[in-house]
Amino acid sequence: MSSDLFSPSARTLSEIYTSLEVLQGKMASSQTSKSMKQLDAFTRQVEEVKTPKSDINALILDYLTLAGYPNAAAKFSTEANLSPHQHSSAIEARQEIQAYIHRGDIENAIRTLNNHDPSILDKDEPLHFALLRLQLVELIRKAQPGGDIGPALEFAQTQLGPKAPRTPQFLEDLEKTMSLLVFGHDKLDPSIAALLQPGLRREVADKVNKAMLQRQYQRRDAAIRHLVQMRAWSEETVRKEGKKDLPARIDLGLDGDGSDKHSGAENGLEPMVTI
Repeated sequence: MSSDLFSPSARTLSEIYTSLEVLQGKMASSQTSKSMKQLDAFTRQVEEVKTPKSDINALILDYLTLAGYPNAAAKFSTEANLSPHQHSSAIEARQEIQAYIHRGDIENAIRTLNNHDPSILDKDEPLHFALLRLQLVELIRKAQPGGDIGPALEFAQTQLGPKAPRTPQFLEDLEKTMSLLVFGHDKLDPSIAALLQPGLRREVADKVNKAMLQRQYQRRDAAIRHLVQMRAWSEETVRKEGKKDLPARIDLGLDGDGSDKHSGAENGLEPMVTI
């Protein structure tokens, strides 16, 4: 701190405050300048890395294929002169089942999935239970308020009742779902009210998509997701070790305009388009 800050010339408290504000401003300006230099140096290094366009195209095609966009994947593979990662029929089957789930038509989703590959639900009991539970939620949604709850009760007793005692999680999930019949939908606990939100459909649809990919000997997640995870791990490791000067924040650049915006989709990644 400057030695003449409290000299006789600084006679009033107001002058002392003014001097302090000036000093703090200089310190903040110095810190900002240092951060900007770090950011500029890092940005230059990033720009010096030239990623082959073929690699970027392969990442895009991989995402379109695994996320379930057959038409876009076919068109992009042709334009980018790349071999398709999967036959369109396999992608279309996943897309069809996803569409049924997002619409709440779980009966047709299960029927189509069994027609495509009956072994998936035979070998994956948690997935089968998740689909049946979602079907019960949809039946309750149709019955409330003031409707006939008979079909929902019968479905719960015949389809879910025999499976629920097999694991504590199945039993807990069924009990939560049956609570929808007891309380009005406007008086539900948030954890139970969430069952009626689109998020449950997306969650189950994602599980089905990954199960089908696994049966088709495909990765369950698009490669770009693994790259984002690896990038986050690398930054965290470097910061902990303190071996490199990094900017305070490094944006992924997935918002399109480079702005620091945050939406409901983590890291700028959106779920599969619903129908």
